[in-house]
Amino acid sequence: MRTRRRTGLGPAAWLGLGTDLAMLGVEAQMVIGERIAMLMVGGPKARREAERMVSEKIRAAGNAAVTLALGGTPRKVVRGYRRKVRANHRRLSKA
Repeated sequence: MRTRRRTGLGPAAWLGLGTDLAMLGVEAQMVIGERIAMLMVGGPKARREAERMVSEKIRAAGNAAVTLALGGTPRKVVRGYRRKVRANHRRLSKA
């Protein structure tokens, strides 16, 4: 008799991923608002933030690809993005 291998993709896993994605969306909107406000003011600080924003996105996409290639889950990728977005929010809210 053959047994099924558990993949961890039950309802709880999907609910957790959905929750993480929803929170990522909310947190990202806060960072976008903070960055837009900074870019509207302009100056050298805004220029550095714009450059940082682009390089962060390229690095994050690369990290996500590596995580998935090494067998990571989509939820692990989303959690990595959330960690970076929260760090940006903390940094930008101090400015």
